[in-house]
Amino acid sequence: MTAQPQAQSDAEVIAATRRWIERAVIGLGLCPFARAPYAQQRVRYRVSAARDAQALAVDLREEAQRLIATDPQEIETTLLIHPHVLGDFLDYNDFLDVAEATLDELELELDADLQIASFHPHYQFGDAEADAIENCTNRSPYPILHLLRADGVAAAIESVRDPEAIYRRNIDTLRELGTDGWNALWDEGRDISTRRRND
Repeated sequence: MTAQPQAQSDAEVIAATRRWIERAVIGLGLCPFARAPYAQQRVRYRVSAARDAQALAVDLREEAQRLIATDPQEIETTLLIHPHVLGDFLDYNDFLDVAEATLDELELELDADLQIASFHPHYQFGDAEADAIENCTNRSPYPILHLLRADGVAAAIESVRDPEAIYRRNIDTLRELGTDGWNALWDEGRDISTRRRND
């Protein structure tokens, strides 16, 4: 999936993000923990209007505070989508240090424990070529900072027989799918009913 046009409304940005979750994250079984909170509508989507890293850090802090203060039965996880800033993956990657520092500061203040998962249209693993299909496991339509409750992550991991196998299976899934198959996921005219199992 390539980056979406930046002139879209917040509703369009969220719709594209939801389609990515449905077709790739859940549809391909890339994250076995995503289905339940998504189906139960416990995922919060926040489209940031930030145009620089400083403003994004403010939005991140605000969303982290909201997540901490909200019952997990209402909001389990938050996707902070920022289509107007950090479109360059290296800049985004550098910002993750700022994001982690922001969470560390909040955790000391509020006795909370959050984690960040990173997704970007041009995501690239350190040991992979830019065009390697396995990068697509973390490629989203827009740059995203995914806020997760650490206790929820721990509980989800405990429910899986071999958590380390998820990463390896995802690579196998993407290599089997191939670039053409990945691109076909976003073609509205194609039948995308074939899915890998989520076990």
